[in-house]
Amino acid sequence: MKYLVLLGDGMADEPLDELGGKTPLEYARTPHMDRVAREGKCGLLSTVPPGFEAGSDIANLSILGYDPARYYTGRGPLEAASLGIRLEQEDVAYRCNLVTVEQGIMQDFTSGHISSSEGRALFAALSATIRGVSLYPGMSYRNLLVVSGGKGAVTTPPHDIVGQEIQPHLPTGPDATLLRRAIEESARVLADHPVNRDRINAGKLPATLVWPWSGGKKPLLPTFREKYGRTGAMISAVDLLKGIATYAGMKVITVPGATGFLDTDYQAKARYALKVLQDVDFVYVHVEAPDEAAHMGNLEEKIRAIEAFDGVVGTVLANFDGVLTVLPDHPTPLRIKTHTHDPVPFAVWGKGKDGCIAFSEREAARGSLGHMKALDLLSYLFQ
Repeated sequence: MKYLVLLGDGMADEPLDELGGKTPLEYARTPHMDRVAREGKCGLLSTVPPGFEAGSDIANLSILGYDPARYYTGRGPLEAASLGIRLEQEDVAYRCNLVTVEQGIMQDFTSGHISSSEGRALFAALSATIRGVSLYPGMSYRNLLVVSGGKGAVTTPPHDIVGQEIQPHLPTGPDATLLRRAIEESARVLADHPVNRDRINAGKLPATLVWPWSGGKKPLLPTFREKYGRTGAMISAVDLLKGIATYAGMKVITVPGATGFLDTDYQAKARYALKVLQDVDFVYVHVEAPDEAAHMGNLEEKIRAIEAFDGVVGTVLANFDGVLTVLPDHPTPLRIKTHTHDPVPFAVWGKGKDGCIAFSEREAARGSLGHMKALDLLSYLFQ
């Protein structure tokens, strides 16, 4: 038996007045996800255990069956694994965004979705100047900062404070002195960098600071095969998901044209998933675009991303005979532009049907699978 999970990051939302009281999932044209719900079974899934922040790191670990209470140390080390950064046991790795801060206000947590080549040029200049930490470029605004012999810090995700003053949210705790110094020095390095001058001249947002957050030490996960007795693969353009897969011993599949943004090649992900399934038992396909649109507060783009994701589901349905699961990892309501702890809808195709007629938050609440914990999802699928 073959198994596929198709995950549209942040698709779940709230009813919106401008959509006549519908959620984006209810409003969008999603014939293929609706078919999965209609021909399968539905329910609600709690993806973020109590006591954890509603992040994609926690949610996706949980969906894959890795209890965050046992295995989660921080987002940074997961992304480090994806970038091939070898961490020593005493290292603390932090996710390090390039952000736009103006007059002390977090304007944009992505620096206008700066390109990877621009980010690499900025990080080369930062690495030559900032001492006491190691800086590694990643993809676009998503980069890494490592503190050797670090002790950790209390940090805030930058996407949670867009439009707010940064001062109350600066790092605190043992590593705070190093992290704050890196932030302050980055402002001086980036202020007149040619990359930023070119971006400003082109009408784009500059990268004005680095923002370290979600640090942790190297986690120790049992492999996917040890845990489930099956082989698995991950398809994602996001370092976080690739890092989880790396620690879990899953194949990490690079898809040309996959960007982790709204311009990603959706259909390429579908084609690669079907191809990889010839060699493994389980494939996890992660699509970031709906979440990015929601963080931007852009309703039209979120609906467009959901509909494009539905095209991925359609391509898979036309060429797949196995157990297929469709879901988001967490809600990202447009109203607040960040994640919430609310349960998400999920639908399973290939294990019977229960009478649901569409894929949505409200319809899934009627499903026969009830309200399930994400940690139990794969065990249910593999039964």
